[in-house]
Amino acid sequence: MVKRILMGTATLIVLALAVIFISVVQFDLPREKLIGKYAGGASQFATLPSGASAHIRDEGNPSGPVLVLIHGSNASLHTWEPWVAELGGTYRIVSMDLPGHGLTGRVPGDDYSREAMAAFVIEIMDLLDIDRFAVAGNSMGGGVAAMVTLEHPGRVSALILVDAAGIPVERDANDVPLAFRVASMPVISKIMRYVLPRAMVEEGLRKVFVDQSKVTDEMVARYFDLSLHEGNRDATRIRFSQYANRNDAAFAARLGEISAPTLIMWGDKDGLIPVSAAHEFKARIPQAELVIYENVGHVPMEEVPEESAAAVAAFLATALAPAAVAEPAPAGETPAMAGDEEAVGETADEAGAE
Repeated sequence: MVKRILMGTATLIVLALAVIFISVVQFDLPREKLIGKYAGGASQFATLPSGASAHIRDEGNPSGPVLVLIHGSNASLHTWEPWVAELGGTYRIVSMDLPGHGLTGRVPGDDYSREAMAAFVIEIMDLLDIDRFAVAGNSMGGGVAAMVTLEHPGRVSALILVDAAGIPVERDANDVPLAFRVASMPVISKIMRYVLPRAMVEEGLRKVFVDQSKVTDEMVARYFDLSLHEGNRDATRIRFSQYANRNDAAFAARLGEISAPTLIMWGDKDGLIPVSAAHEFKARIPQAELVIYENVGHVPMEEVPEESAAAVAAFLATALAPAAVAEPAPAGETPAMAGDEEAVGETADEAGAE
């Protein structure tokens, strides 16, 4: 009798552990499935010389000045959709999923340094046959945008830093999303390769917004799904391990080399990269304009899209003068990527059909 009770108890324990395992373990999602869900009409895919299969959007006014948008850590090009809606009538807007992010996924060589990501952006510009462009970046993408400007000064007409990384700062650990803290722990991050609670993704999103109404179920689902894109969690773990060798002090020391017109935008309630970094960027890039948004967090382009996009439009109107700013494009007209379809790669529909 006692033996049966013990066996029954053991069975219940095993079943309970199986339920817990199934509820928390998340397997990779196939790229084709995610492309069908998150690659919009402007999405295109191209294999770059480095071997990366890049998710790119080239949209807006095909005759307008080019504005390149670079997203932050664990985000995707979708973070820029509000600016595309506000600025696309005037500017040709190019955005992309960086290596290890979104629908681009893990890349050959597994180099996720700031330098490698800047080279990835330039590969895309060369592919699109775009020689000169304004570039904006948020968070990690801000550091990448600054690196592009430093390494290719003749190609960058203007620089926009949105709550950008690159300045060594002290921050309260409680302000850093749990997912970022876990990714920095060598042993725990390996476990998180298979265990990724959706609640952790939502917690990270809520940390970067002051206005919590901006964090929708749709947004949480997109971040969660794209984090499960095959290879992205491995890339994230590798990227955070590479941060140990990153020298932000040396990078910050180079910022004075930037001569391009520069706009620095920041949310005053940014806990991830505090507003003190905005003033440090300004001190190191003297010609820069500085805009601080009250009661805004880490992603002004999503939290106050109309206000921040208007500031960008006003800045670029001056920064790009005397270059003419094109008239708004006719409704429905979108730019095509340079070269023929075969040279460029697949459209979103073609890639999703594989």
